[in-house]
Amino acid sequence: MRILLAEDEKALSKALVKIFEKNNYSVDAVYNGEDALMYIESGNYDAAVLDIMMPKMDGITVLKKVRASGSQLPILMLTAKSEIDDRVLGLDSGANDYLPKPFDTKELLARIRCMTRGKAETDTKLRMGNISLDRATFELASPTGSFRLANKEFQMMEMFLANPRQIFSSERIMEKIWGYDSEAEINVVWVYISYLRKKLTALGANIQIKASRNAGYSLEDADD
Repeated sequence: MRILLAEDEKALSKALVKIFEKNNYSVDAVYNGEDALMYIESGNYDAAVLDIMMPKMDGITVLKKVRASGSQLPILMLTAKSEIDDRVLGLDSGANDYLPKPFDTKELLARIRCMTRGKAETDTKLRMGNISLDRATFELASPTGSFRLANKEFQMMEMFLANPRQIFSSERIMEKIWGYDSEAEINVVWVYISYLRKKLTALGANIQIKASRNAGYSLEDADD
């Protein structure tokens, strides 16, 4: 899952990035409202966390512009303001949730999980064939065993399992998992595909990550 974090306090931003990454989220950090809006308009995020008081464009204005465009992206507002009127303004402007500073990081993570939980989602697991991925424990499992996936492995496998048989180009995977500002080389995608293929083989999976020439990668039934 990919999050955009817009917070102009750089020390706090860096701390939150580390917390998100430790919990297997992929995150891009920006420090003003104009950049936040530009990144959100890329359509490459599963959720956004916006500070209200930001330079160039405040969080409420960003929120209103996002909602005016028709986007239903889950958005959590952060602010040092704790007055009821400010909370009401954020929620009435289209925010999914609101968290005043200072806050406990466990509560922040819980609120993000809550607002990104699909309406039809009945548990934390994604499944295809004899393979399941537990979003709570980060475990990739089959009837014969399991592996606890590292951050990028988990994000990539989650993307494939949430979109079975959909082809993702290497460039799209880079954007989704590593982010626009990553200095990683494009061949890192192949490296992580290789890691996941080895784990699927070890688990006796009846699904496979298939490479389509000049197109990208997709999760398919092993017999296809």
